[in-house]
Amino acid sequence: MNRNIHTFIGCEAEYEDSKLVIFGAPFDSTTSYRPGTRFASAAIRNESYGIETYSPYQDKDLLDYSVFDGGDLELPFGNPERALAMIEEFSLNLLKDKKLPIMLGGEHLVTLGMVRSAVLMHPNLHIIHFDAHADLRDDYLGVTLSHATVMRRCYDLVGDKKIFQFGIRSGDREEFTWAKEHITTCKFNFDTLEDVLEELKDVPVYITVDLDVLDPSVFPGTGTPEAGGVTFMDLFNALKKATKLNVVAFDMNELSPVYDQSGASTALACKLLREILLMLV
Repeated sequence: MNRNIHTFIGCEAEYEDSKLVIFGAPFDSTTSYRPGTRFASAAIRNESYGIETYSPYQDKDLLDYSVFDGGDLELPFGNPERALAMIEEFSLNLLKDKKLPIMLGGEHLVTLGMVRSAVLMHPNLHIIHFDAHADLRDDYLGVTLSHATVMRRCYDLVGDKKIFQFGIRSGDREEFTWAKEHITTCKFNFDTLEDVLEELKDVPVYITVDLDVLDPSVFPGTGTPEAGGVTFMDLFNALKKATKLNVVAFDMNELSPVYDQSGASTALACKLLREILLMLV
């Protein structure tokens, strides 16, 4: 596997030398409100050169580590199942090579593809989910594969009490009622994270970050903004704790750069990705 010519800043290492592998899943065919997340991974790479490789938050520099950028998958926009199968196949190969895959969405449905591969390698997989939306509908407008159903489909794979949601502040009544019996939800904030981390310290963990968990005043560049979100530092501090677990795969999704012409949302995504990489190396 050859590295992508156009890489995220500081991620120019060769595949064989790298523990971390980032790749893009530019797919947004089931987006129910405002599309545009298919442009996120390219925008993050383009704008990453506006930040430094060094993090003053962690006193680490990406140049001191080996991270491989595998580029973007070429996904069929009109076929969610085929796109998910391609993501599953690609990420499964990474896991078999003992890599830690970091996927850049795209809409949140892309998470299901990599969760499928992670469950194959780690049957006792647990999921930490940062999001504004519960994403627990059994179907949305009669469709079972949607960014509004993604965590319900992940539940189908991992089972009861293995999904832990944080920052949730939107969903229909049925989602919240169902969640009380089957998963663990911390509404509005990250207050119960410490307790969850203790529970998950000895199991394989998948972390998925929907960037609309951030407040729209901080992060307007997303397709489904929801008032009442967290700050950048809230999310940074939560991830710094969560990434100390046995993280086997990670994704960050739902940046839609066209809805923030200032570029601030993309710049935030770039900075957060840099910090995530430095947390995981």
